[in-house]
Amino acid sequence: MGHVPPPQHFDPESEEPLDAYVVLAAAAAKWGLVAGRIERATRDRLAELLDLVRAGGRDPDIRFDAARQAAGLLRERVPEEFGEDAGARLVATPAADGRVTVQGFAPEDLAILLIDGHRMVGPVLGPVRERLLAQPALDAEELRRCGGDPFAPDLIRLRGTGGQVRLPRFQFSEDTLPWPVVLEVNGLLAADRDPWGAADWWLSANAWLGTSPARLLGTGRDRQLADTARFLMEDE
Repeated sequence: MGHVPPPQHFDPESEEPLDAYVVLAAAAAKWGLVAGRIERATRDRLAELLDLVRAGGRDPDIRFDAARQAAGLLRERVPEEFGEDAGARLVATPAADGRVTVQGFAPEDLAILLIDGHRMVGPVLGPVRERLLAQPALDAEELRRCGGDPFAPDLIRLRGTGGQVRLPRFQFSEDTLPWPVVLEVNGLLAADRDPWGAADWWLSANAWLGTSPARLLGTGRDRQLADTARFLMEDE
């Protein structure tokens, strides 16, 4: 077998009319426009292939082959956007880490959109996702071992690499019981529908509180935390 480019990285010497990773990145950038034009069976197959593409510990040959197959499906189903004639309209640029991007969207962003089912991708929301996922967190199995329920109502659950469930650590006291005020505020912030927005509220500096809300947990200011969140939601 000949040389296989590193997965999810730009290959300027590719012999294909449109590099597979460019197609995946472009599909992520255009997902709002093309998602409705891809039927369920093709979506399911794309999800299987994209799961291989983003798998960190797999054989790079397998990942690249999966990327080529996924790109082929997109070219076949939406040729006007991803076919050979579309190449001139898709401007790909290598990011600082070598990955190919199209309009700031990377190939793995398509996996997040299609498999994980949220839109924290691209040049604006992608950095927010990375910042939130970099915070201390428990995975579902860790919390179960400590006697907790990772799927209890009003807990923030974020999808990390490979779709793994991550529960931000600030939600729990030292014995891994949820802070009651966290559950109250998460309910106010509709964390079940917008876990990323709720996590961002807790972990970002708040002008009214003078610090991030998460830093005030256990300081006796529970009522202020709840009132601040309630005021925010009423104001919207």
